[in-house]
Amino acid sequence: QVQLVESGGGLVQPGGSLRLSCAASGSIFSINAMGWYRQTPGKQRELVAAITSGGKTNYADSVKGRFTISRDNAKNTVYLQMNSLKPEDTAVYYCNANIVAGIELLRYFDVWGQGTLVTVSS
Repeated sequence: QVQLVESGGGLVQPGGSLRLSCAASGSIFSINAMGWYRQTPGKQRELVAAITSGGKTNYADSVKGRFTISRDNAKNTVYLQMNSLKPEDTAVYYCNANIVAGIELLRYFDVWGQGTLVTVSS
Protein backbone atom coordinates (compact mmCIF):
# COMPACT_ATOMS: atom_id res chain seq x y z
CA GLN A 1 0.00 0.00 0.00
CA VAL A 2 2.97 2.27 0.62
CA GLN A 3 6.53 2.00 -0.58
CA LEU A 4 9.86 3.79 -0.49
CA VAL A 5 12.10 4.06 -3.53
CA GLU A 6 15.72 5.07 -3.05
CA SER A 7 18.18 6.47 -5.56
CA GLY A 8 21.57 8.11 -5.69
CA GLY A 9 23.99 5.42 -4.59
CA GLY A 10 27.16 4.58 -6.46
CA LEU A 11 30.94 4.61 -6.46
CA VAL A 12 32.77 7.68 -5.21
CA GLN A 13 36.36 8.45 -4.30
CA PRO A 14 37.36 9.24 -0.71
CA GLY A 15 36.61 12.87 0.03
CA GLY A 16 33.83 12.97 -2.53
CA SER A 17 30.11 13.57 -2.17
CA LEU A 18 26.87 11.78 -2.94
CA ARG A 19 23.22 12.64 -2.44
CA LEU A 20 20.70 9.92 -1.69
CA SER A 21 16.99 10.39 -2.25
CA CYS A 22 14.05 8.38 -0.97
CA ALA A 23 10.51 8.98 -2.19
CA ALA A 24 7.43 7.58 -0.52
CA SER A 25 4.36 6.68 -2.54
CA GLY A 26 0.93 5.22 -1.95
CA SER A 27 -2.24 6.34 -0.19
CA ILE A 28 -0.30 8.48 2.26
CA PHE A 29 -2.08 10.48 4.93
CA SER A 30 1.00 11.64 6.82
CA ILE A 31 4.66 10.78 7.31
CA ASN A 32 6.20 11.04 10.73
CA ALA A 33 9.89 10.32 11.24
CA MET A 34 12.09 9.46 8.26
CA GLY A 35 15.61 8.17 8.43
CA TRP A 36 18.60 6.60 6.78
CA TYR A 37 20.29 3.44 8.02
CA ARG A 38 23.26 1.54 6.68
CA GLN A 39 24.51 -2.01 6.85
CA THR A 40 27.71 -3.82 5.94
CA PRO A 41 28.13 -7.61 5.70
CA GLY A 42 28.19 -9.28 9.08
CA LYS A 43 27.12 -6.18 10.97
CA GLN A 44 23.82 -4.91 12.31
CA ARG A 45 21.95 -2.19 10.52
CA GLU A 46 22.78 1.13 12.15
CA LEU A 47 21.08 4.50 12.20
CA VAL A 48 22.88 7.14 10.17
CA ALA A 49 20.46 10.08 10.44
CA ALA A 50 16.82 10.76 11.17
CA ILE A 51 14.44 13.68 10.82
CA THR A 52 11.03 14.32 12.33
CA SER A 53 8.07 15.77 10.49
CA GLY A 54 8.93 19.09 12.10
CA GLY A 55 12.50 19.00 10.89
CA LYS A 56 14.33 18.00 14.05
CA THR A 57 17.40 15.92 13.18
CA ASN A 58 19.81 13.55 14.83
CA TYR A 59 22.95 11.91 13.51
CA ALA A 60 25.30 9.07 14.30
CA ASP A 61 28.50 10.42 15.80
CA SER A 62 30.49 8.96 12.90
CA VAL A 63 28.75 11.18 10.34
CA LYS A 64 28.17 14.41 12.26
CA GLY A 65 29.51 17.40 10.35
CA ARG A 66 29.74 15.43 7.10
CA PHE A 67 26.19 14.22 6.37
CA THR A 68 23.00 16.27 6.24
CA ILE A 69 19.49 14.87 6.27
CA SER A 70 16.59 16.90 4.93
CA ARG A 71 13.05 16.32 3.71
CA ASP A 72 10.54 17.82 1.33
CA ASN A 73 7.14 17.14 2.85
CA ALA A 74 5.31 18.24 -0.30
CA LYS A 75 7.15 15.54 -2.26
CA ASN A 76 7.15 12.92 0.52
CA THR A 77 10.89 12.68 0.01
CA VAL A 78 13.87 12.50 2.31
CA TYR A 79 17.45 13.23 1.28
CA LEU A 80 20.88 12.42 2.63
CA GLN A 81 23.70 14.69 1.49
CA MET A 82 26.98 12.92 2.16
CA ASN A 83 30.20 14.93 2.01
CA SER A 84 33.82 14.10 2.82
CA LEU A 85 33.08 10.44 2.30
CA LYS A 86 35.40 7.86 3.80
CA PRO A 87 35.99 4.22 2.87
CA GLU A 88 34.29 3.23 6.14
CA ASP A 89 31.09 4.83 4.85
CA THR A 90 30.83 2.02 2.32
CA ALA A 91 27.57 0.20 2.95
CA VAL A 92 24.08 -0.47 1.70
CA TYR A 93 21.98 2.51 2.73
CA TYR A 94 18.33 1.98 3.58
CA CYS A 95 15.57 4.53 3.89
CA ASN A 96 12.94 4.14 6.61
CA ALA A 97 9.72 6.00 7.25
CA ASN A 98 6.83 5.89 9.69
CA ILE A 99 3.76 6.42 7.52
CA VAL A 100 0.06 6.72 8.17
CA ALA A 101 -1.80 5.59 5.06
CA GLY A 102 -4.96 4.06 3.77
CA ILE A 103 -7.95 4.61 1.56
CA GLU A 104 -10.98 3.83 3.72
CA LEU A 105 -9.14 3.00 6.93
CA LEU A 106 -5.93 4.64 8.08
CA ARG A 107 -3.16 2.38 9.28
CA TYR A 108 0.34 2.83 10.58
CA PHE A 109 3.21 1.48 8.48
CA ASP A 110 6.90 1.16 9.28
CA VAL A 111 8.34 1.02 5.78
CA TRP A 112 11.82 0.20 4.45
CA GLY A 113 13.30 0.91 1.07
CA GLN A 114 15.11 -1.69 -0.98
CA GLY A 115 18.56 -0.28 -0.23
CA THR A 116 21.14 1.47 -2.35
CA LEU A 117 24.84 0.64 -2.38
CA VAL A 118 27.38 3.34 -1.62
CA THR A 119 31.00 2.43 -2.28
CA VAL A 120 33.81 4.77 -1.28
CA SER A 121 37.04 3.69 -2.88
CA SER A 122 39.91 5.01 -4.90
